[in-house]
Amino acid sequence: MAYYLSPSFLDKLAVHITKNFMDLPGLRVPLILGIHGRKGEGKSFQCELVFEQMGIEPVRMSAGELESPDAGDPVRLIRMRYREASELIKVRGKMCVLLINDLDAGAGRMDQTTQYTVNTQLVNGTLMNIADNPTDVQLPGSYDTQPIYRVPVLVTGNDFSTLYAPLVRDGRMEKFYWQPSKSDRIGMVSGIFAPDRLPSQVIEQLVDHFAHQAIDFFGALRSRIYDEQVRTFIRNIGLGNISTHLVNTPINNPATAPIPHPRASDCPRRNPSPRTRPPPKHPLSPNLLIQQPPTTTLPISPTRRAIPFHPP
Repeated sequence: MAYYLSPSFLDKLAVHITKNFMDLPGLRVPLILGIHGRKGEGKSFQCELVFEQMGIEPVRMSAGELESPDAGDPVRLIRMRYREASELIKVRGKMCVLLINDLDAGAGRMDQTTQYTVNTQLVNGTLMNIADNPTDVQLPGSYDTQPIYRVPVLVTGNDFSTLYAPLVRDGRMEKFYWQPSKSDRIGMVSGIFAPDRLPSQVIEQLVDHFAHQAIDFFGALRSRIYDEQVRTFIRNIGLGNISTHLVNTPINNPATAPIPHPRASDCPRRNPSPRTRPPPKHPLSPNLLIQQPPTTTLPISPTRRAIPFHPP
């Protein structure tokens, strides 16, 4: 399936990532690129498409890893992931980035009821420190004087106004507001409905009719189309049998498919039948078969048995 990659999205990420790997004297390049916009517009998915097209291997983090019961664990994890990405650049000889999804959900201040913990402060401070010193990122409790490779950091979110203001300033983070155009929306929706082979005119009508909906709405819409077929399938199988049918049917669960036993005709015979058994060979001459001497019977008295005689 061919998914749509927005040219403007590709241009922004390609320029930012490439600038961070170039040596530009007298020019300060922000390390962090913040991609923000409303929910469901495909920010993370477009990033994955860019990585695939540019041959970049990302190191991923999520907002759930930015909080922990132990103070300092998220900071240690961020530094470890950054150094891991730097080591991948050194070992594999190609670009690598650190991608943090939904940064505002893990390090932002949503409202007065959101708890602002020590880890939230440390995460903001650590990202600021990495942006200021991208080649000198140390792990807690150790210090390495050898500089490491610079790793671009990409973060996604919905509202960056909830983040710490010094973190999102222009010297540390470059902001990119992602709002797909109509052509981008048509391209992405066409990729969603590509297996259904809908005409381009139908795709345009669908996008125009739901002009205010996000891209993920069309994915959910395609899933709802199959609901009636699923209901018919449940009625045919039976509501009480649907559980065991889907779990135990090999076609639905390849992990439980039985291993086919070989047929008797496919198995080699270890003990062939006497009719097909080859004649024994002479122990001293493998190519010489043992010849059985002819047997003759001598006529003797009828009161005695016939004794076999083997001529010399």
